[in-house]
Amino acid sequence: MRSLAPGIKLITSFSRDSWYRFFILILTFVFYTTYHLSRKPISIIKSQLHRNCSNVIHPADLNITDNDTWCDWAPFDQNNYQNLFGVLDNCFLVAYAIGMFFSGMFGERLPLRYYLSSGMILSGLFTVLFGLGFYWQIHSLWYYCLVQALNGLVQTTGWPAVVACVGNWFGKGKRGFIMGIWNSHTSVGNILGSLIAGVYVSSAWGLSFIVPGIIIASAGVICFLFLVEKPEDVNCTLPQHHESVEQEPLLRNSSSNEEIFSTNTSTAVEPVEDHTEAISFCGALRIPGVVEFSLCLLFAKLVSYTFLYWLPLYIANVAHFDPKKAGDLSTLFDVGGIVGGILAGLISDYSGGRATTCCAMLIIAAPMLFLYNKIGQNGLPTTIGMLLWCGALVNGPYALITTAVSADLGTHECLRGNSRALSTVTAIIDGTGSIGAAVGPLLAGLISPTGWNNVFYMLISADVLACLLLSRLVYKEVRGWCGYTTRQRGFKEI
Repeated sequence: MRSLAPGIKLITSFSRDSWYRFFILILTFVFYTTYHLSRKPISIIKSQLHRNCSNVIHPADLNITDNDTWCDWAPFDQNNYQNLFGVLDNCFLVAYAIGMFFSGMFGERLPLRYYLSSGMILSGLFTVLFGLGFYWQIHSLWYYCLVQALNGLVQTTGWPAVVACVGNWFGKGKRGFIMGIWNSHTSVGNILGSLIAGVYVSSAWGLSFIVPGIIIASAGVICFLFLVEKPEDVNCTLPQHHESVEQEPLLRNSSSNEEIFSTNTSTAVEPVEDHTEAISFCGALRIPGVVEFSLCLLFAKLVSYTFLYWLPLYIANVAHFDPKKAGDLSTLFDVGGIVGGILAGLISDYSGGRATTCCAMLIIAAPMLFLYNKIGQNGLPTTIGMLLWCGALVNGPYALITTAVSADLGTHECLRGNSRALSTVTAIIDGTGSIGAAVGPLLAGLISPTGWNNVFYMLISADVLACLLLSRLVYKEVRGWCGYTTRQRGFKEI
């Protein structure tokens, strides 16, 4: 009998369940990549909406009345343009933060495939409408604010839905590492969004929104056609449960030792009975660790989103790069974020300390932010290095909390098998974090006219507060490592 080709051997070595899990992981990765891809252009085109027009060559037939603002896009041609940019960001982020608290509950009660695909298509529509303002010659701040607010609302469909879907398919074994890799969709989306927007920013900035809008709407159609919400929908086995001799008898059959990918589906045990009633908002808050991680994410996301919306403009103003070059350089922050998210997941899996991993990275991030502001523009190599380090340390804890920690809390053993809590828990944590995401760019817009140093002091203060909010959980984890509690992993209540 002839031996199979090595490639075929590799393919057939994985079970049908494993291929489905891999397919869902890739699919949800692509979906949330498009969400962030459509959010990023606003930060790229800011430096195009308000420029130093005295350095721009104007058409010969143009009658110039004000040499300083003729090339700017009204209403952002005034001296308070930074405040207006902050208002524009805040319209999206406040709507996103408010909508997120309701989105999780809707996600638990509606089919995820319909919910996610409709959100992506609507997000594509509103992203395109923002870009059409360039071609329709719209100069009303209210128009752009309204489109941003509506886009913020529909974008809340994304995160709870994709996390709930991944949580349905995967257990907790190596969850931090796997979700650290998977969560790179945030940074990949930011990078792609920056590059796409950068292609059109100097010629026709409307296309910087229209192209990403078409992409996310197309992904919504793919979601409707191919997303599988749960393993049982295609006769796949549920994530496997293995007993651990270190666990108390009451906690046996919990999902704390499930494998992410399993090539053997014949050893699956009877799944825990699923509750039919979705968890309440107050019930989700009572899950141990939800409040602490939610408040920590508020300040961690404040820092991350301030960089997301203001970094290209900061680079353009301080290092005096053109809008495209500043946008390209800002992607290095997201490249560092990919590495930081994977590293945070890997360390937390190995150590069993989610809170301690987040706290350690936040502690190191504070002086790194200070250094970036002081020496980050002293030459291109220094800029690249500091952006990579800051991206890794700022986005690492943010990525870990929004993925592995949210999934752990949403499947906590105190829920006794209620798998429908995952979407609500994820929405509470990310919704609280989104409050910080809304406040950060707004504060940056208000503070930046007084100097960029003050913006960085604000970011460092937020970073320290995020670290302090995890102190109780870190203390519990350290006591656990020292043998003062039973040998449980991470933040779980004993």
